[in-house]
Amino acid sequence: MNDDMQASLDFRLLNEFQRDFPLCPAPFAELASRLGVGESTVLGRLEALRREGKISRVGAVFAPKRIGASTLAAMAVPPEKLAAVGAAVSRFPEVNHNYEREHRYNLWFVVTAGSEERLQATLRAIEQSAGYPLLPLPLVEEFHIDLGFCLQGGERKPAPAQARPVQPQLPLDEEARRLIAVLQEGLPLFIRPFQLIAERIGVAEPEVLGRIRRWVEDGAIKRFGVVVRHHELGFTANAMLVQDIPDDQVSAIGRTLAEAAGVTLCYRRPRQLPEWRYNLFCMIHGRDRSEVEARIAELREQHQLQAHAHEILFSRTRFKQTGARYA
Repeated sequence: MNDDMQASLDFRLLNEFQRDFPLCPAPFAELASRLGVGESTVLGRLEALRREGKISRVGAVFAPKRIGASTLAAMAVPPEKLAAVGAAVSRFPEVNHNYEREHRYNLWFVVTAGSEERLQATLRAIEQSAGYPLLPLPLVEEFHIDLGFCLQGGERKPAPAQARPVQPQLPLDEEARRLIAVLQEGLPLFIRPFQLIAERIGVAEPEVLGRIRRWVEDGAIKRFGVVVRHHELGFTANAMLVQDIPDDQVSAIGRTLAEAAGVTLCYRRPRQLPEWRYNLFCMIHGRDRSEVEARIAELREQHQLQAHAHEILFSRTRFKQTGARYA
């Protein structure tokens, strides 16, 4: 395969299969058939993309709080202590994303655990290890959470967006817990990956596939497919736009912003007064800072949000970026 053909294949793997991944006994053979190449070629390129850091895994992205418990948290750290505190926070396996952002609250991380009790215990342990209080900002209402990236522009979103309050945690039996523990590592890059998973947890392959399909259908799995790493694919600028929206308007405005191109995440989180006044969060990713700034200005003007207080928190150092761990 020449360089142009390889680049074209890589692009299609990254762009077309972030969702709607074939949930069948031989999914990589199905991908190969759609792409017009051999199964071994697909497996080889996915492994190469993982080694290069362009993808973190192939597999499930679970919905927040449907499997286990999770929260976004922020911490105000003196700049001279930030590297050490960031490293201390990242050492917790329950922390899957950990970024420096441009704000007094300059350390932002996501904590995920198998239960609410375990989550709260982890937050206390993080505070003790870091030496600074944290601000918990759990999800209240979801408008758009995906983080799939259209690599050629022209992003299409389902419309209209819906305001979805936090759903109850999915009841899990022991078999489900074993399956989640394997799935969080990503799909094995082998010919019959679901068969390997079934053997590891001691059930039949159709049972594994059936349970994954049900989780996808009821929304416990947001999407199943190639999970890309946006920075390595050229989306090197990202900002968290936070806004103070009246409580009786936040759901409607959140739905509207969720449908806008360039908004990769949009959700409501609680205010934590007096330290934190903002309740609507949007993530905007772009290829450079000026592109993101222009898009935010355009969004606020288009949706007549200039009267609402806001701040823009650009990310700086990426201390950690991995998949969520529930077991």
